[in-house]
Amino acid sequence: MNWLPYSVSSRLPRLSLVAYMVAFFVFLLGPIFIVVAISFTTTEFVAFPPKGFTWRWYERFFDYEPFVNSFIVSVELAVATALLGGFIGIPAALAVVRGRVPFADSIMTFLLSPLSMPLIVIGFSLLFFLSALGLGVSFLSLLIAHTVISVPYIVRTVAGVYRSISPDYEETAAVLGANRIQIFFYITLPMIKPGIFAGMLFAMLISIDNLPISFFFGSYETNTLPVVMLSYLEHQFDPSVAAASSIQLVVAVIGLFIVERIYGLDAMAPAT
Repeated sequence: MNWLPYSVSSRLPRLSLVAYMVAFFVFLLGPIFIVVAISFTTTEFVAFPPKGFTWRWYERFFDYEPFVNSFIVSVELAVATALLGGFIGIPAALAVVRGRVPFADSIMTFLLSPLSMPLIVIGFSLLFFLSALGLGVSFLSLLIAHTVISVPYIVRTVAGVYRSISPDYEETAAVLGANRIQIFFYITLPMIKPGIFAGMLFAMLISIDNLPISFFFGSYETNTLPVVMLSYLEHQFDPSVAAASSIQLVVAVIGLFIVERIYGLDAMAPAT
């Protein structure tokens, strides 16, 4: 026998779904809010809830030279990774989706395979491979390694947008006399631009936040911010690391804001 009133029991599934969504977002965003809050604490150690309010730990971030240098390296690496990943991933996505390429599905699986592999395995393997090529621990090796793990994001977003576009546009342009280069620059490129922008943004964010790959190729001149943060935590446990994490978060939020202002986040999703 149902002991709940009919009005309550009829709304129970909806209430349960709302409660689940609230719990999910609290679980997902709670740690982020805690880290940001800790970055403003006046105490000398990481503790929650924070006590007082100060900008001291952000000043510590900019005064500590390894933090600043590694942040610059991270930004330069992220931009270079996005550009190189786009140079490789965009043509690959277009060829696999609509080109007459043998074993297209297998090639797509290969391009996306870094997503299914542990990053520490990829980093360890690339360290031996690139060292055998004579590149060793260098910015170029770090760029190659980050590009390997970033290309799948560019391929997946560009391919998803390109699949949603009817081939009739390109066929009509070809019938009217346009060659392949003209079709790409005047028809295809403007239509897949949101996917390119989104994929390159994801590549930049993955590069900035990556630790396992960067750890294998880190040196005094090529250490990224996550590697320096990990090294810093081995000796000190003050909230300056929380400030560094908050700055990384701000960079990601600014990137998403730019995307929203230019294209809108809805434009990145493939049409159904």
